[in-house]
Amino acid sequence: MAAGAADVLEGARVVPSLLEAVADCGLVLGTSARIRTQYHWPVWGPEEAVGQLQEASLSGPVAVVFGTERTGLTNEEFELCHGLIHIPVDPNYESLNLAQAVQIMAYEAHRLVHPQPEVPARAVPLSTVAELHRLYAHVEAVMTEVGFTDRYGGPNLQRRVERILGRAVLDQHETNILRGFLAAVQAKVGKPDTSL
Repeated sequence: MAAGAADVLEGARVVPSLLEAVADCGLVLGTSARIRTQYHWPVWGPEEAVGQLQEASLSGPVAVVFGTERTGLTNEEFELCHGLIHIPVDPNYESLNLAQAVQIMAYEAHRLVHPQPEVPARAVPLSTVAELHRLYAHVEAVMTEVGFTDRYGGPNLQRRVERILGRAVLDQHETNILRGFLAAVQAKVGKPDTSL
């Protein structure tokens, strides 16, 4: 389904039977929308199955077998498998189409082989609780000085402003910018407050 992946299809090996396709594989896992109780196989979800396949692939080829959309894998095809992959979905809509099942398994394999990079450490530390409380006090002082509290006041205004700033998850540079802006407002209105 990926754009520009024609080379994958062009490089695919076509064989007359499933037996021939998996003949050299040490581990073969079949996919199924339902758990088949007649087989005493291990059953894995996609993530666990990919882990099993990766481990087995260290000593030889492995395979994931997908059935047709209409009927899934036949009993004869399941006989060639060593275990079952069950993709957990809404029980009212158990059957995925073939492309979806392949995509889920390909995604899990990609995630295992190419794990997400670690998030780099922040260049600027987050503001501490103490720094945020000084910012909140500064905002409250400026709102009072410019009459904002008087016009739009109410007991919850300051709490709402603090929630707005808290959701922003400010780093220390951002807090300093806001503090500098507030100090400039105070200087403009002639009420600098050096206590904050």
